[in-house]
Amino acid sequence: MFLERRFPIPSEPSIKRTIAFVDGQNLFYAAKSAFGYTYPNYNVNALANKICEMQGWQLDTVRFYTGIPDINDNAYWHGFWANKLGAMGRSVKIYSRPLRYRNQTVDLPDGTQFSHMVGEEKGIDVRIAIDVVRNAHRQEYDVALVFSQDQDLSEVAAEIRTISQEQNRWIMMASAYPVSPTYSNIRGINNTQWIRIDRTIYNSCIDPRDYRVGRVLRGST
Repeated sequence: MFLERRFPIPSEPSIKRTIAFVDGQNLFYAAKSAFGYTYPNYNVNALANKICEMQGWQLDTVRFYTGIPDINDNAYWHGFWANKLGAMGRSVKIYSRPLRYRNQTVDLPDGTQFSHMVGEEKGIDVRIAIDVVRNAHRQEYDVALVFSQDQDLSEVAAEIRTISQEQNRWIMMASAYPVSPTYSNIRGINNTQWIRIDRTIYNSCIDPRDYRVGRVLRGST
């Protein structure tokens, strides 16, 4: 007969050091579906600080991850991200990769087909996973606050529990994401604490500066 191995329950720290890991595209498309915004207008520093303040956590670092189109493929969005990341870089650790494009064919109601280029992120979720695990091993946080609903990261949550047992310390992974009556995806990352961002919370953390091409200086200093 095999006995289940029991690990001591580590004590919960009074000060919970937090690193925010923000999947920029995942957050944008969720906010677009939930609130109708047509471009990434969030201030990730303000949003991460707001969530940590509400939870009673101490925010130490914000890490931001996104794919960026090549200037020859989409000069408009390339310019937007160049401007936005340039401003964010003063207070946020940024990881960006070029988008990879492929042809996508869509069947139209009249029986014809339409093909267009679609940009895909490659490696962003892997990079987030690596950083969440690496920072946990280095004991650099107590809470990994992940702004994403990517279920591929549920495996990372399982790994965090293993690291918690190995280090005999309290560690938690949370999944923060927009919610509204119009957004059907109501689930955070499995095996994490779900933190729902409603319109009021999100709107309080909108970046007043507009980084879209031709509007860069509006609201900036």
